[in-house]
Amino acid sequence: MSKTSYVASLVVALTASSFPGFAQAGASGGQTSSSAQANGTASAGGSSGVIVQSTPAPQTGDASFQGSVPQGKATATPIALTLADSINRGLKANLGLLTSQQSDAEVRADRLRALAALLPNVNGQLSATEQQLNLQAFGFLVAPPPSAGFQIPKIVGPYSYESAQANATIPIVDYNAIRNFRAARQNVKASILSVKNARDLVVQAVGDAYLEIIADAARITATRAEIEADQAVYINANRRHEAGTAIGIDVLRSQVELKQRQQQLVAVTNQFQKDKLTLGRVIGLPTGQDFTVADPSPSVPLAAISLQDAEQKAYANRPDLQSAESRVKAAEFTLGAARAERYPTLTASGYYGDEGLNLFTNSHGVFNLTGSVTFNIFDGGRIRADIETSAAELQNRRNEYENLRAQVDYEVRNALLDLESSSEQVKVAQSNIELANQTLQQSRDRFTAGVTNTVEVVQAQQSVADANENLISAQYQYNVAKVSLARALGLAEESMKTYFSNDEQNGVKRP
Repeated sequence: MSKTSYVASLVVALTASSFPGFAQAGASGGQTSSSAQANGTASAGGSSGVIVQSTPAPQTGDASFQGSVPQGKATATPIALTLADSINRGLKANLGLLTSQQSDAEVRADRLRALAALLPNVNGQLSATEQQLNLQAFGFLVAPPPSAGFQIPKIVGPYSYESAQANATIPIVDYNAIRNFRAARQNVKASILSVKNARDLVVQAVGDAYLEIIADAARITATRAEIEADQAVYINANRRHEAGTAIGIDVLRSQVELKQRQQQLVAVTNQFQKDKLTLGRVIGLPTGQDFTVADPSPSVPLAAISLQDAEQKAYANRPDLQSAESRVKAAEFTLGAARAERYPTLTASGYYGDEGLNLFTNSHGVFNLTGSVTFNIFDGGRIRADIETSAAELQNRRNEYENLRAQVDYEVRNALLDLESSSEQVKVAQSNIELANQTLQQSRDRFTAGVTNTVEVVQAQQSVADANENLISAQYQYNVAKVSLARALGLAEESMKTYFSNDEQNGVKRP
């Protein structure tokens, strides 16, 4: 190497070490010095701020639980659906549950993001640099006197080098990131419970829709029986009128009663078809798929349970209440993360690699290790704002929890009252049907014997119709009360197979 080249190289090396901007500006092709890359990685890898993660629990009145994503293709033959089949379909296709499951996936992703702030960040880099430098552009204007016997060139290069290295940033102590991760774990727990709560809401929505169809079918059956009875009275009145033993008003009165029953049959049949559409939407049946349903033994009695036992079960099993409690804990950790923004953070960063004119023939190992402590001096009140925001969020979560706990108590009491009331109504309605049928039979006998006219018969028939409707409504309310109690206890999915005996052999399977 000549003397001039040696001096020029020495000047370049001294300039690179003396002027921090030199190395960065010199890498015009995107290459930076190894130490600059390591420091940049450390800066990017630090964690600060507060991660506020909150996934609200699904609510009973959420319209998404009345929708679904249709599954499969429709068939020309109607399919038979038991209550258990309907619930299983709903647990696979209901939109509210699918949305809750996707929210759970997002919360899990947030947990991974919070965990990443606690783990080392390592990346590799391969580079080849070809560059030429103008020393005067960097302010190096030194020129030796002619008597020195050498000259410093104004232009250095072109020259090239290659580099292969791994950069790492390792957080050692970061209380903000630790508390954010703990908050994220609690949010995952709350999200899992929210999914379970969504499953209970699906079961409740399916149960209510299915039982509505059962009640509609019972009304259709009762109305058809009443039409047959009205038809018989109309025929009898018409014959008696032709025989001269009855007046024309009796025929008209019985005919009006018959037409009213036929109109009622049209209405209840239409409602039956509409309620079938509703169930199909809830459980995700293919568009246009017809189906039949089976009566899930509405008369199956439910064992009595005390208010105290019911509330204890609800507080222990309600997933939405447990989810709200986890969200409170998550908010507490988030508040701790906000306060931890004032604490110093300890980070290690560095790189190790190989650098030289040629990686295979002329290179040498290079490394750098830096430990740094970062602490806040002045942030303009940002940390205080984060703390106040997190404190307000925590208070909201606590208020929601207390409100939900009171709501659980209300739902349990309400379900028990409905269960007791509807059970008594079923007994009274069954007794009333017997009396109404006896009255109708006597009225028919009296009309046949010519003792009375059709007014008494029509009134007796209306009493039977009212008694049938009361029984159907009471049985429906009793079944709905059982579903509501199962939901209030947080055991809807587990209890449906025991509350309705026809489904015991089928069970309610998880998808």
